[in-house]
Amino acid sequence: MGTGTLHIDLDALAANWRALDAMTACETAAVVKADGYGLGAVPVARRLAREGARRFFVAVAEEGASLRNALGEGPEICVFSGHMEGDAAILAGARLTPMLNSPEQLSRHRHALPGAPYGVQLDSGMNRLGMEPADWAAVRAEAEAGPLRIVMSHLACADEPGHPANEAQLRRFREMTEGAGAPRSLSATGGILLGADYHFELTRPGVGLYGGLPFADATPVVSLSLPVIQVRDLAPGETVGYGCSFTATRPTRIATVAAGYADGLIRAMSGRATLFAGATPCPLAGRVSMDLLTVDVTDLAEVPGSLDILGPSQGVDDLAGAAGTIGYEILTSLGSRYDRRHTGEA
Repeated sequence: MGTGTLHIDLDALAANWRALDAMTACETAAVVKADGYGLGAVPVARRLAREGARRFFVAVAEEGASLRNALGEGPEICVFSGHMEGDAAILAGARLTPMLNSPEQLSRHRHALPGAPYGVQLDSGMNRLGMEPADWAAVRAEAEAGPLRIVMSHLACADEPGHPANEAQLRRFREMTEGAGAPRSLSATGGILLGADYHFELTRPGVGLYGGLPFADATPVVSLSLPVIQVRDLAPGETVGYGCSFTATRPTRIATVAAGYADGLIRAMSGRATLFAGATPCPLAGRVSMDLLTVDVTDLAEVPGSLDILGPSQGVDDLAGAAGTIGYEILTSLGSRYDRRHTGEA
């Protein structure tokens, strides 16, 4: 096989949801946007629904419609982007709950789909999405008079427990939702870990479900093995790849493996990332190209048929650190060419 094999452990995913759910005394939803953080929204959501998740969050209405087709009736599917122009037919047809982000979206939704449920997103300090305090004060009575399903906000610095923005946002969210007539939600994965003050009536973990930080105790969910296409021997002084950025300083054996930046292994990993043969590290030699990586396997007694870039020896956040990014980007960038193999019943 000429493509990498991406193993996705749905049992581990379910274990992470249960662990995060056990940390709270409220409802635990699940964020499955960006195709389940790159791992397949349909199998992910189906498995989490089996575990007890009854509410799912996606980024846009189109994602929600696909998810509804897979899940059928029952679970609530909430849309972070709210009710955008032209969304009415999708929202109604798939029975989605938009998280309305402005007075304009509230007006659009109530006129286009009178009686249809909705949530409201508030800006408690992140300045990205949601109604600011003055906007919310102006429309709160109208919003709470309709079928309001949830009032939510989002923390900007939840992965930094000591950051003063967390307490500031918590305080503002409490002020904005005092006496709220609907369940409240402030916390994704990081907020859950901040403790009970941040939990309210609903939490909505995302990256922690998929094995990423800040949930350091998460069970790993993904592994990625890349097939070796060719092995060659270099003499000292010979170079490898674009820009001749790697020069052999000793007799060197190079394995060329099938993956590159078109598969989500971003170019910033060049000369920094490590692959593994079992527990033995094999450094990336030279630049990441579109479809290929070149790896120094000199220290291996025998070159295997594939090398691992994600697995027991290196998780998504370890790889992200080598690339100067975050685990979210690694997960959501994993390309469509991989042979995705889900284990554990969906």
